Amino acid sequence: MESHPRPVRGPVAAFAPEADLHFFSVVASSETLTAASRELGCSLPVVSKRLGALERRLGVRLVQRGARRLTLTSEGALYAARVTDILDQVRALEDTVSDRTGELRGTVVVEATLGLGRAHIAPLLGEFAAAHPGVHVRMQSSALPLRRRDFDVAVHVGAPPDSTLRMRRLARNRRVPCAAPSYLAAHGAPERIEDLAAHNCLVLREKESDFALWRFGDEDGPRHVRVHGNLSSNDGDVVTGWALEGRGVIMRSQWQVRPHLDRGELVHVLPHVPTPAADIYALLEGEGHVPRRVEALIDHLARRLPARLRGAG
Repeated sequence: MESHPRPVRGPVAAFAPEADLHFFSVVASSETLTAASRELGCSLPVVSKRLGALERRLGVRLVQRGARRLTLTSEGALYAARVTDILDQVRALEDTVSDRTGELRGTVVVEATLGLGRAHIAPLLGEFAAAHPGVHVRMQSSALPLRRRDFDVAVHVGAPPDSTLRMRRLARNRRVPCAAPSYLAAHGAPERIEDLAAHNCLVLREKESDFALWRFGDEDGPRHVRVHGNLSSNDGDVVTGWALEGRGVIMRSQWQVRPHLDRGELVHVLPHVPTPAADIYALLEGEGHVPRRVEALIDHLARRLPARLRGAG
């Protein structure tokens, strides 16, 4: 029979510090304790020791030990749900109070995909932080955006898969099929969408989409073609690099390939065939109060991002 941790008695047993609540919220939303330790910025032994101390204080087991993936007990799941509610209420209260002051203060957590985040979002967040020194901005880069819901704002390319998220468009964007002049000289340029089936198409394996299905749209409505190729990656920069070397045709966001198109390193193929929009959005959770610092940051992104993507600043 599994033994439960002995409860801690005395005054400390009646007090759950906010730091412990935040600690367990990170643990509960992580796939492993190792992942939680990375998120918390401390070693795995420290996380294990602190988790054990929390369990002893509560007198229950919160996490199943020995599993490859972190699994909450029924008590752990209940505690995690209540912890999330409490932290949300505390944060909302702090936001309401701080919004009554003139200066923007507090923390904003921004999630962005690796490529867009590194190239464009991070510099704009730096600008915002310099203009508002009372705001701490933390950017999380992710190859799988929206997997975890621990952000204030998520910058997302394309319409979000979750209709419960609020969204505001930051910049217009489309996906562009293109290839290097050397590839087109050797293999010819496709003239119809169907011609892509005979070309070496370099596929980006991202998110959970059907990555080999390339979508187009024209006066006859949406169309698509299933492409094939001998190179694929989950790293967009790698796929673009292969295209620049003349390895095949790619379908990438306009903001990613514009510099290469402008310099003639890549050529837009099938330019007469429109592609679906892949606009860039700021996403927010739920219907609750949005702090002024979050609204101000989104305003800054909406104001500065379009020009930056055009290469104008």
